[in-house]
Parts: sequence; C-alpha cells; structure tokens
Amino acid sequence: MRKLALSDEILLSIEKPSRYIGNEVNSVMKDKDEVDVRFAMCFPDVYEIGMSHLGIQILYDMFNRMDRVWCERVYSPWTDLDKIMREQEIPLFALESQDPIREFDFLGITIQYEMCYTNILQILDLSGIPLRASERDWDVPVVIGGGPCTYNPEPLAEFFDIFYIGEGETVYARLLETYQRCRAEGKSRREFLIEAAGIPGLYVPQLYDVTYHEDGTIASFAPKVPGIPEKIEKQVVMDFEEVTYPEAPVVPFIKATQDRVVLEIQRGCIRGCRFCQAGMIYRPTREKNLEELKRLAVEMLHSTGHEEISLSSLSSSDFSKIEELVNFLIDECKRREINISLPSLRIDAFSLDVMSKVQDVRKSSLTFAPEAGSQRLRDVINKGLTEEVILKGAGDAFEGGWNKVKLYFMLGLPTETEEDQKAIAHLAERIAKRYYEIPKDQRNGKCQINVSTSFFVPKPFTPFQWAPMCTKDEFLGRAKIVNHEIKEQLNRKSISYRWHEADVTVLEGLLARGDRRVAEVILDAYAHGALYDAWSESFRNELWEEAMERCELDLDFYTTRERTEEEIFPWDFIQIGVTKKFLWREWEQAHKEKVTPNCRQNCSGCGAKCYGGGVCYEG
Repeated sequence: MRKLALSDEILLSIEKPSRYIGNEVNSVMKDKDEVDVRFAMCFPDVYEIGMSHLGIQILYDMFNRMDRVWCERVYSPWTDLDKIMREQEIPLFALESQDPIREFDFLGITIQYEMCYTNILQILDLSGIPLRASERDWDVPVVIGGGPCTYNPEPLAEFFDIFYIGEGETVYARLLETYQRCRAEGKSRREFLIEAAGIPGLYVPQLYDVTYHEDGTIASFAPKVPGIPEKIEKQVVMDFEEVTYPEAPVVPFIKATQDRVVLEIQRGCIRGCRFCQAGMIYRPTREKNLEELKRLAVEMLHSTGHEEISLSSLSSSDFSKIEELVNFLIDECKRREINISLPSLRIDAFSLDVMSKVQDVRKSSLTFAPEAGSQRLRDVINKGLTEEVILKGAGDAFEGGWNKVKLYFMLGLPTETEEDQKAIAHLAERIAKRYYEIPKDQRNGKCQINVSTSFFVPKPFTPFQWAPMCTKDEFLGRAKIVNHEIKEQLNRKSISYRWHEADVTVLEGLLARGDRRVAEVILDAYAHGALYDAWSESFRNELWEEAMERCELDLDFYTTRERTEEEIFPWDFIQIGVTKKFLWREWEQAHKEKVTPNCRQNCSGCGAKCYGGGVCYEG
C-alpha cells in the first residue's frame, strides 16, 4: 500500500489536505523499479490552479505513454504546509508515489506568469535542490523550465539547468534519450548539458555569456562552448493531427479553478493585436481536425465524469469549423445533461444564438474586450474592433435577454491620452444607453455593466516591446480619471468599475523584461519572505522594493525607459519565427494609427510561415 508523505496529524491540521494525497481518477501509477526515467512535472502554484492547466495535462499524458518513463505531479504547498515542512524538515514530494522530488531524474516547471517566480524558488528549496544551477551535481534532478515566460528566461537563468523554448511535444523524447545515454556512459552533468544544448529548442543558460555597455544595455550574448547554437529556435508542432492529447485527464479531488473537460481546438491566432504576446509566440495558427475533436470530446466526457466542457483557443470564433463543432457539442451535451463553456467567441449573431442555447441568459453575463475606449487607440493596438460592432453586439445581446456585460480595457497603452482614458467611461455609457433604448416591458431587469481595467506591460516579442511602461503613480492616476468620468455618466448606477493592482503590474514588467541581473533581486525577495506574489493576500510589495534597494537595481531602467531599434533585448537570442523586423514595422504602424489586416485577410509577412504550415499556407 502506498504510504503518504504527510502524517494524518499534519493532514488534519492544514487547509485542503486533498491537495497533497494524490491517487485521483486517471492519475498514472507505475512500478518505479520498472522505469528508467522519473519526471516530476511542476506547476508552481496551488493544486487547484495547477490542475486547471491544460499544458501539464498534455505533457503528463505524453510522458506516461512513453515506455519506461514515469511522469508524476507536484504543486506549490500552500503557506500553512510550507511552514510545517520547513519546521519538520519534510522534503517536497510527488503526488503519485509520494517520493521526494530530489530522487527524480527531472524536475520540469511550467512558467505561466511572472508572479510565480518566488514559488519556483520555494519548490527548489523545499526539494533540497541548490537554488543556483551552477551548484548542482548528479545528486539532484535536472531542472527544466517551459511555458510562455521562457520567451524571456533571463531573470530565471541562474536557477534552471535547461529551458525548453516552444511546444513540448517535439524534442522531449530526444532529450530523455540523451540523458539516459550520458548517465550510462558515466558523463558529468556539464557534459550532458552541453549535449542537451545541441538539441533544437533547448537553452542551457550557464553555457552562454552576456556582456553589458556602460549604460547597462546588453553589448553581446554568445555561447562560451564551441558547437552550441548562437540562436535558440522555438519548437512548433506542425502536424497537429499526430500529437497525443489526454483522452483521460486526471480528475481532481477538490474543485479546481477550471473544473471541466478542456478541448483544444487550435493553436495560434490570426488577429495580430500589438500588445498580445500569445498572439505572436504561438504563430502560426494550426487547427485540429473536426472529427477528431468530436471523438475526443465524447471520450473525455466519458473518462472523467465532468459536467462541463470548454473550448480552448486564443480566438475560438476564428476556428474554421466552429459552427459544426458547437452544434455537435450542443446535441451531445443536451443528451448527457452537460454544460458547455464557450470562451473567446466574438459577440455576433451566431455566437449569441449559440450562447442562448447553452447558457441561462438570466444568470450569465457576456464579455467584451475592447481593450481601449477610443477608436483611435483601438487602431493603435490593432484590435480590429469598431465601436459600431461593439454597440451592435451589445444591442443584439440585450434584445436577446442579456442584461449583464463585462468590459475589459487596458490603461497605459502606447500613445494613450487623457481623452482615450475618458473614452472608456463614454463607451460604457453608450452601451448602457443602448440597453435603455429597449422598451421597458421587454427588458430583463436592471442593466449591469462591469468595467475592468488592467495596466499595460510591454511584453517580449510584441510590437510594443520597445514601449515604456507607466510608473505606479501614473497607472493609478489614469484609473482615477476613468473612475471620475464613470461617476459623471448619466447611467452611472448601471456601471461599476474596478482596476488591477498597479504595484503588481510594475513588478510584472520588471520580471517580464529583465535580464540576468534581476535574478539577485528575486533571490533576495524570496529570502526575506516573498511568496505567492500572484495572490493579493500574500503579495508584499515592500519586500521587492527593499530587495531592489539592497541589490542596487534601477527599476526605471527596465520599465519606464523607451528602447531604440538597435538595442539588444535580453530575449533576442530566441527565434520565434515572427521576425524582429516585422515587429518593428508594426511598432511604426501603431504610431501611424494604421490597422494591419488579420492573417486570413492578407499575409503581412511576419515570418511564421517559415514553419511551413498553418493559415500561412491556406489557399
């Protein structure tokens, strides 16, 4: 019988003990004596969030289909268990076997957002793995990072042996084979890492040198070992029909953030919003076969018992077979009495018709993401959405029985003026006014418009990567302007407004745009208690401010400074397909307030077609 790593006494003393016991439906158990490679797959946040992440479910399934490989899962212990583990010197363990992470061959950490960086150090620390990669030997696992934040891995370069740049289905088998051969041949850890660095898409930070100019900008980035590549090429799955997909995903014991079957219908996006990192790094767009999607939906609903299914895509409305798929799911789910969640749909006649069939109109709300209040600024960011389309969608929704609308905007976008900020309130007012144009006897109660603003961060590999960020006070000043303008509107009682934390956004900007010198700040903040920074109840900005002061780091250098075309970015050694030349051209187009057509309307020559597939090759 499997022995739990935590005693009954500990489990009864902590919040949600089922986070740590494993043994869920569809989890994979193997005989550890019958496998050659043990891989611990980590999401550096609590169980409920990690269990909602599709990427880990895909990789977990992929690894466990391999002969003689056993992939297990590990998540960040919540603060109550973290304290006990440190006090009682209990090592961090995997859910399936309950064995210490230190005993594994690999620790793979998916890095989804910058505010989890101190949690990564918590995982290493509790596992007994030296925090700095340069201090590790074969007594501890190879630490490998993947996910969207690896498109600027430099702030974390000190802590990882390898970064996997791109989609995980491509070269992992080759990496594991290389590892097994090197271990069998008695090679050193460094010799293995040098061989790994020769595998496409794998970046080994300790094998590269960075030099700086006197003004702090990067002078050079180059390999210090002969034979390893100067540039790391993003890995992309082009034959989307051949990759595995979890037909029996693990079902959590407790309610996860996304407690449903998730059906990935496509990767990539044709839209080209200039602020959106995902829209650039996941190019080219690739679709899954309709019949395969139907089969997977039925199989996963059967294997999990979930009562809801959701489509996963950056823009579901752009899936070419969306109507056929949704109509199939409506029929299938009605028969099974299962709910459907349809995120990322544009609000048009088809979408409203579908949503009226799958939602309780009286309870649900519709989501619009105009991102900017004025048409001028929407053209700057290449949103491709006019006020006419927004008002028509809202009007059609109101006439269809909806009365609740969520509106998402960003503040601090490039070229933004006070008039653009006030336009957020004016657009919300016009939407509310459209509701009250409906005859009173045909309305569905009181109109509720919830306006939310996040603050803009110029992410790597976007046309806005050259843009400066606002300071905390500038962000808050802009939010106050919006708040004041909303209170001046005629239908202000129908409109509510909330905004994101400005200090969190500024820190996110530092971690997203930083170079290797930022690692010391992360280490210092963690050493002084920073943890779970993505959680507002845990985030302590003063810890980061003090860390920056001790490390003599100039925050403005990384955040509020505008870049020149010639400057070398910390992430410029990564090739994502989309070229820097294209991104600069889009930066110039933004300043001209010119819209670039989406990929299906016209090819803009971004460079992603070098992978030989996707919408770049349609027609």
